Amino acid sequence: MDVFSAKRSESNAWTLVPDRTAVLVVDMIRDFCDEDGLMPLPGAERLYPVQNAITDAARARNAMVGWVVDCHRPGVRQDREFLKRTPHCIEGTQGVEVMPQLERDAGDFLFVKRRYSAFFGTDLDLTLRDNQIDTLIVFGVVTNICVRSTVHDAFFNGYRVVVPHDACAATGPREQDSSLYDIATHFGVVTDSARTIAALKGQGTLENLPEFETAPT
Repeated sequence: MDVFSAKRSESNAWTLVPDRTAVLVVDMIRDFCDEDGLMPLPGAERLYPVQNAITDAARARNAMVGWVVDCHRPGVRQDREFLKRTPHCIEGTQGVEVMPQLERDAGDFLFVKRRYSAFFGTDLDLTLRDNQIDTLIVFGVVTNICVRSTVHDAFFNGYRVVVPHDACAATGPREQDSSLYDIATHFGVVTDSARTIAALKGQGTLENLPEFETAPT
């Protein structure tokens, strides 16, 4: 039995208000998703149709769509990420380009980051508040690093956070399951793309899928 289960509050179903909701697509770029990228994630291509369906539904309901791009400046004396990870996503290279299979719109926003979290050292929070956003739908790669870091900071900054699990991929099954469990039990709602799209259309509410409230074994 999960030792924290007795301490959780009663879950409440969330209703999405589209014009107060933003979709954040995290790091769906060549260095992470293309097989020729510097740090490719096998199987990232399966996410494209799911992610396109969510962003299309968001735009149709006047929800904000933002693309988060990891982009590191060349010539920096000590990039903190490169102390832990091999250099990647260098400014001015193809590695920082959003995958062409993903459908973007001229009205979408772009956020450039140099750390795992899309909030750290960027104008994301300011832009969201200027757009009167209080709820974020966050997905992309990888679940256990940049998606998770962004979700944490979104929660810390007072946003409601929704993560459609089938629009995310982690570095492995264990990392996917563990990260989604932690998000569901401590930081937000973990659901799927179909329910997320329905909620954007005003056809349902969102709450955690039960499988993500059970600790991975």
